[in-house]
Amino acid sequence: MKPVAKEVYRHFKGGMYEVVTLAKMEADLEEVVVYRSLDGGEVYVRPLVSFLEEGGAKFSGCGRRFEKVEGK
Repeated sequence: MKPVAKEVYRHFKGGMYEVVTLAKMEADLEEVVVYRSLDGGEVYVRPLVSFLEEGGAKFSGCGRRFEKVEGK
């Protein structure tokens, strides 16, 4: 399921982030997630596929890269 604005997600390394919006890259129309850190306020953009990614070498055994925090 796609992230929705205002939803809060926990990164597998522990950081907390709020989804700002979904957008598209101008060059190829790839869907991206715009999200901001709840710790420092920095804003980031990541391809939707990568945001929803499971497993992988960098976080093997940790589930998804980002997990939705229920009730936030």
